Amino acid sequence: MIFEKNKINNKARLVAGYCWDWNSDKNPSLFDVVIPQYNFQMKWNLKTYGSTWIIDPNSVNEVGCIHTCQGLEVDYVGVIVGDDLIVRDGEVLVQPLARSKMDKSIFGYKKLMREDPEKGKSVVKAIIKNTYRTLMTRGMKGCYLYFTDKETDTYFRSRL
Repeated sequence: MIFEKNKINNKARLVAGYCWDWNSDKNPSLFDVVIPQYNFQMKWNLKTYGSTWIIDPNSVNEVGCIHTCQGLEVDYVGVIVGDDLIVRDGEVLVQPLARSKMDKSIFGYKKLMREDPEKGKSVVKAIIKNTYRTLMTRGMKGCYLYFTDKETDTYFRSRL
């Protein structure tokens, strides 16, 4: 759908939470965001675009992240929600261990969890939830969602 919407005026992009390593940074032949059951594989946004990732016509072939789209809008956004945000028994939970170890936004959370578990849980939950809130609000006309976790997908579908 994002490719189709992008044909209209180059204002549709795919973004994802930080659950996949940036393998292509060091090895351009590798893919980063891979969902094997759908034969889906794309690379994270390239450094070569700098701040123009969201408007470059070729960037529709890459997946953006919170760092490349924060504060910017498109008409349509497709968001891949990784296993760092799940729903169990109707409760939205976060799993920081599901995020890529390359993600610096929650760097140091393990130490914080040891020193102040309540604060650590609160900070990590806020960062992960805010990541997806930001990604989901980039589309001014529409937002398409894909959840890697099936129970989470079922929960959100039941709310539409």
